Amino acid sequence: MEELRRKLLEERKKYLHSAEEYQAEAQSLLEARDIVDLQFDEEGGEGDTTAVERERDLVLSNQARSIVDQIDAALERIEKGTYGYCVTSGEPIPIARLRAIPWASERIEVKVGRFRRY
Repeated sequence: MEELRRKLLEERKKYLHSAEEYQAEAQSLLEARDIVDLQFDEEGGEGDTTAVERERDLVLSNQARSIVDQIDAALERIEKGTYGYCVTSGEPIPIARLRAIPWASERIEVKVGRFRRY
């Protein structure tokens, strides 16, 4: 359990750093663009490129922050003594899954089953 806790903390640090880096890059793109770059007609495509890059950075930042939230929830489950059990079914999550994705909160069968219903 301690090995997985350490791995969660390492992954949290890594994803938080990534989220901050992507956020900073998005902010930098916003600050660096000129008024000229805001021209979105046939003659001015640079604004579009900057907007797409900024949007991509914001999406990546949000994804990294989402994983940080999942890691925080996993650390909380460790404290409560419920870590390693599927939050939906209550059954144990295989250790191989936890080693691969230590913040996993559900058994793969449950997660895949939910996608099949839609």
